[in-house]
Amino acid sequence: MTDTTERPAAELEMGASRRILILISAMLSVALYFSSILVASTVLPQMQGSFSSTPDEISWTMTFNILATAIAMPMTGWLTARFGRSTVMIWSTGIFTLSTALCGFATTLEEMILWRIVQGAAGAPCVPLAQTILLDTFPPRQHRMVLGVYGMGVVLGPIIGPTMGGYLAEVLNWRWAFFLLIPVGIAATLGLSATLPADRARGPVYLSWIGFILLSVALGGLQLALSRGQRLDWFESTEIRVTLFVSVVAFYLFFAHSLTSRRPFLDLRLLLDRNYSLGLALIAIFGMLNFTPMVLLPPLMRVYMGYPDVLVGQVVGSRGLGGLLGFFAVIFLSRLDPRVSVGIGFVLQLIAGIWLMRIDLNVTPLELGLNGAVQGLSSGIIVVALTLVTFAKMPREKMPEATAVYHLLRNIGASLFISICVAEVVRSTGVNYAVLSELISPYNRTLALPWAVGPLDTESPASLARLSGEISRQAAMIAHLNAFGLYTAAAAVSVPLVLLLRNAKKPAG
Repeated sequence: MTDTTERPAAELEMGASRRILILISAMLSVALYFSSILVASTVLPQMQGSFSSTPDEISWTMTFNILATAIAMPMTGWLTARFGRSTVMIWSTGIFTLSTALCGFATTLEEMILWRIVQGAAGAPCVPLAQTILLDTFPPRQHRMVLGVYGMGVVLGPIIGPTMGGYLAEVLNWRWAFFLLIPVGIAATLGLSATLPADRARGPVYLSWIGFILLSVALGGLQLALSRGQRLDWFESTEIRVTLFVSVVAFYLFFAHSLTSRRPFLDLRLLLDRNYSLGLALIAIFGMLNFTPMVLLPPLMRVYMGYPDVLVGQVVGSRGLGGLLGFFAVIFLSRLDPRVSVGIGFVLQLIAGIWLMRIDLNVTPLELGLNGAVQGLSSGIIVVALTLVTFAKMPREKMPEATAVYHLLRNIGASLFISICVAEVVRSTGVNYAVLSELISPYNRTLALPWAVGPLDTESPASLARLSGEISRQAAMIAHLNAFGLYTAAAAVSVPLVLLLRNAKKPAG
């Protein structure tokens, strides 16, 4: 079988202009992928109203997109070996662009979730393949420069996308936030088709379909149970009990297959590497921290704080600005032990979480934007440093599988934690509303004070309606603070794990 890691002669002989076009096309492809996540987050409140869905239902458009990415990403190596790197990259970008357009045309929540799943699965190979293609296309002496330009483009995409998407959603409607990405996707697809060298012929490639199917069923069942549990009253529902039972059995069979098969889907012996095991735990926590605020904050700002979509897009785009600063910070922090950089990144996440736990309904867009910039800064620092320390001792022949598991856990952590936080918001909002509404009673002497209720009174139906709306706002705010507390706790757990990492510059043991 042909070694898919060899560089074709066409790549070594191509001219400078063709290399530059490949760089631009690959950069557009990955920027499109990351921009779609933030753009979808920006217009969540409008989509919720358009589809007449609840907060937990509209969050499925994010969670199942991330889950689809998590399941499809480990297949990148097999797809590349089976069909060729260029073919997979071109088709992934093309299908991603088409599914983005179909998201814009979706008329029901079910359609939107379907196309978001296709979008996540199609975009999964783009991120790992783009960097590999660039490193093989350019000579080693230009790698630093190429990755710098590539990184700048990838970071700028999530800044421009949500800002423009929020503006278009405000002026037109939320569908144009998706349509905005279509020209970028078409340009990336055509550029990759015209510049990438042709793939060599490939022979049959082995894939453990049993392991892949078991893992997909296990993850899908767990995600479905977490997403629908709150609405169906958890274990009081037969559907939740059956779904969790199937998920647990699938997880058991997957681990049994991985430990006993000679050619498993994922090699669990990789976990014997201490830095790698800790790195997997930390990247799962990073996924939890990285995506959750993008799901929780936009509906809170739009529905309960009354922010226009333009401001919501700008607040979400501030994460990209923070990521850009993190990119420059990594240059200076690269002289230090990577563990120090990882620690700094997670401490910044902890600070951002504590900050979010102290906000109220009167918080300004500037404060939320600064908080988002801190989150983006920490993410930019963590990604590079954690990758270095995680794979410091990993054998080269194990890297493709090891990196697949690494990205898999990042996306699983994100999708599961989003479901948990959204379920907590829905549950806590109802509980807090019930508790607060009990205080609105003629027997509550505090309400007799003129400054307690202002112009409202408990006898006028119109005043009671406005009072009910205010109680709903306060209950939702408390619920979001509870979710931000979970975010902060996850960030706090990561700090002691960083201290257990070995120095990446010293031999193990």
